[in-house]
Amino acid sequence: MIKNIIFDVGKVLVEWEPEQAMARLGMDAATVDAVADATVRMKDWDEADRGALTPEELLLHFIEKAPEYEKEIRDFWEHIGMAIYQYDYVKEWMQALKEHGYHLYILSNYGAWTYEHTKEALSFVEDVDGALFSFQVKQIKPEPEIYRTLLARYDLKADECVFLDDRAENIEGAKACGIHGIRFTSFEQAKQSLREYGVEV
Repeated sequence: MIKNIIFDVGKVLVEWEPEQAMARLGMDAATVDAVADATVRMKDWDEADRGALTPEELLLHFIEKAPEYEKEIRDFWEHIGMAIYQYDYVKEWMQALKEHGYHLYILSNYGAWTYEHTKEALSFVEDVDGALFSFQVKQIKPEPEIYRTLLARYDLKADECVFLDDRAENIEGAKACGIHGIRFTSFEQAKQSLREYGVEV
């Protein structure tokens, strides 16, 4: 029986549109590509979420990849909050789930700098029973340690939990730890998939 619903953040509870944010900052298409390649598209972006480097060290790491775009990289880094906004269904959905007795948790790969600059978009953190962000524990999905940390921290039984994430590899990581998983593609699809676990909200 499902008692706990665990949410990823990006592409589940909030939109993540870094390239659009760059364009809104006045960068042309070629510059957006260059800045994105040096930052959010780099293969070690998830490692940035691990929190092994300070925000300043991360920024210097980005600039090293495209030093000719230092100004634009710094501008995006300072305005990263422009890339994230909360989906309009989130508050009502969470409230309904809580009213039906479910416990809600967050498990997200998220960097410290981004966290500090997107707190308004993350206002749902105040409404959940617990939240674990990767930078806080220096662990990232889909590694098993982060799922185990969440279970242990909040004394959860894996088979009473279902995890929603937009990435297949993160769902597989959860399942490997005994947690039920749903790959999130849309709000309506997620609700239908939850019904299959007996979650009717």
